[in-house]
Amino acid sequence: MNDQRVKEVPVAIIGTGSNPYVHVSPIPVTPSGASKGPMEKVCGVLDRCSKKIEKSTRKAEFFADSVWNHLRTSPSFTDAAMVRLVKGTRVLAEGGHDKLFQQTFEILPGEKLIKPYACYLSTSSGPVIGTIYISTKRIAFCSDHPLCHYPSLGQSNWLYYKVVLLLDQLRTVEPSANRLNPSEKYIHVVTSDGHEFWFMGFISYDKALKNLNKALQQSHD
Repeated sequence: MNDQRVKEVPVAIIGTGSNPYVHVSPIPVTPSGASKGPMEKVCGVLDRCSKKIEKSTRKAEFFADSVWNHLRTSPSFTDAAMVRLVKGTRVLAEGGHDKLFQQTFEILPGEKLIKPYACYLSTSSGPVIGTIYISTKRIAFCSDHPLCHYPSLGQSNWLYYKVVLLLDQLRTVEPSANRLNPSEKYIHVVTSDGHEFWFMGFISYDKALKNLNKALQQSHD
């Protein structure tokens, strides 16, 4: 992993309870030495990017709007921007999304990664920023930075928050949106045993929904 890390946000991980699809993975390093660049630097980068995008095509403008919707889903715009920048650096350092997927999850026999998408997982503690991986066998989500977990009073651990759903365990995958703000789009996933997951804040919502439904259809076929 690249030594540069985003500042870990002290969001309490909700208990896994009886949910068999939620997992937590400990990190090999402590967050005590983590640091974040000044807000001015982040804002400066975003400002320069926005000025360049204004001179580009409608496709670029649509992408910029999608990135904006993605970043503002987070309680902290700056922290979300830093997470995305650091995650991009990590993907390059690890050799691409396929390598990172293999390192994050135990690969199943015959499994191939179709596409990863930046998004958030809705939880009772708030939206968790991360990446959803769509493969030929499952969809798997992992937070892009560690979250604080409190197993008992006075104790805390920093863990990656994961959700793993086999395609043949899914009942439905449906698009949804906020009626008051249609730009807030969701993908509602329900398992065959009734567990529900809401994925939101996608940078590439339409493509993610299309590839997810395609993978689900091929699995059923």
